[in-house]
Amino acid sequence: MKKLFVLFILLSLAGTFIAAVRKPAQQNDKAQYIPESKQRVGDAGAGFTYLTTGDYVKSGIPYDFFLLATGKPKKNYLARNGLNANISHEFTVVQSANGENLVAPNCLQCHAQVFNDSLVIGMGNSFSDFTPGRNLNRDAYTKLEEILRKNSPAKYEASKAFIQVAKTIGPYLTTQVKGVNAADRLAAVLAAHRDPLSFKWSGQPLLDIPAEVIPSDVPAWWLLKKKHAMFYNGFGRGDFGRFLMASNLLTVNDTAESRTVDNRIPDVLAYIYTLEAPKYPKPIDAKLAKKGEIIFIRNCSKCHGKYGANEEYPNLLIPASIIKTDSALYKSNYQNEQFVEWFNKSWFAQGDHPAKLVPYSGYIAPPLDGVWSTAPYLHNGSVPNIEAVLNSKLRPSHWQRDFDKPQYDYEKLGWQYKIPSAQTGNTVYNTTLPGYGNYGHYFGDKLSNKERAALLEYLKTL
Repeated sequence: MKKLFVLFILLSLAGTFIAAVRKPAQQNDKAQYIPESKQRVGDAGAGFTYLTTGDYVKSGIPYDFFLLATGKPKKNYLARNGLNANISHEFTVVQSANGENLVAPNCLQCHAQVFNDSLVIGMGNSFSDFTPGRNLNRDAYTKLEEILRKNSPAKYEASKAFIQVAKTIGPYLTTQVKGVNAADRLAAVLAAHRDPLSFKWSGQPLLDIPAEVIPSDVPAWWLLKKKHAMFYNGFGRGDFGRFLMASNLLTVNDTAESRTVDNRIPDVLAYIYTLEAPKYPKPIDAKLAKKGEIIFIRNCSKCHGKYGANEEYPNLLIPASIIKTDSALYKSNYQNEQFVEWFNKSWFAQGDHPAKLVPYSGYIAPPLDGVWSTAPYLHNGSVPNIEAVLNSKLRPSHWQRDFDKPQYDYEKLGWQYKIPSAQTGNTVYNTTLPGYGNYGHYFGDKLSNKERAALLEYLKTL
């Protein structure tokens, strides 16, 4: 029965959207500035409440079934009360139209992580498991459907929308290794089954769904307040709220329902803008860090910005010819142009605060606030620590971390790992697989060992 609930982790789409967009216009080999888009203003306090207790996902699994399968969490990280006190921070109890209590996934599935026994909201969850055997299958949902239909028609009616969608999308969502995210794939599958203007669900796909599942690492939410565009290749433009509410596509009945969520999303964005990166908790060699700052300004700040008293962030897209990292993600974002057409004519692109997708062959150079804490690195999570980001010779082709008792390396800045004796298994990151490559971003290779050590020390201060 526990397998019936694993799909909940697949929901959070706020960190990424749509796995395919139109082939980009001709671009040169120079970095491109991303113009700023005006964002709606909201109430941060109300945003936190809505994020952690709101019904932006309207359906789910009956509350008593959920507790029977999962039990109560060991710790109530959000200090929620009522029924929410009995479930993990990754879920929210919502009430259906017929009065049934349902457990629905929330955004913290992907956008929060327990780090040093504390929940860090906004930290990308690098422990999600989308590997085969952890994914839900159609038979499991069919069995749940039969149980509810026979024993509790009211609960079935309340859960029907979630079960219907889950039975459809489950088979599409698998990754090769634990710890990476499949949200791009989920977004594409949901879009393929919904009318772009009404959001009405279709049991059969209305668009061809690409075969590949491209892995990604979830970016930190606290970076968003500096950015002019969302997602790794900066193709989420316009109103950020429209992208943040994309999880609503899982169970939404129509766009009238989406409008109620849309009215609350500016509050969530306002809350996200209040998030700050965690501070490095260990001693820092101030003298060495100062040397590292000089090296950073000379070698890194043009793309990643400056920090401290004269803080600035350039908002630059870096073309593939310069960054040279794995191309599968940005290529997937324009090889199937029907998806950009779907989005850019959809309800999301309408009204007085529209969003749009703008493709690009390359990736955005992100801000580095709290970068010491956001392992693994590169857009697909293929590099275990910053030391190896700065020296490509140290990047392992196969590496394995302990997901049960994870240990952080506060000197190399990343997860402790080992080189596995066997190169297979769902906890072994295999960088030879398509989309999982650890190449590119070779800028640190030209530095000396002493310069890299100083730079690493400086990055602890961000």
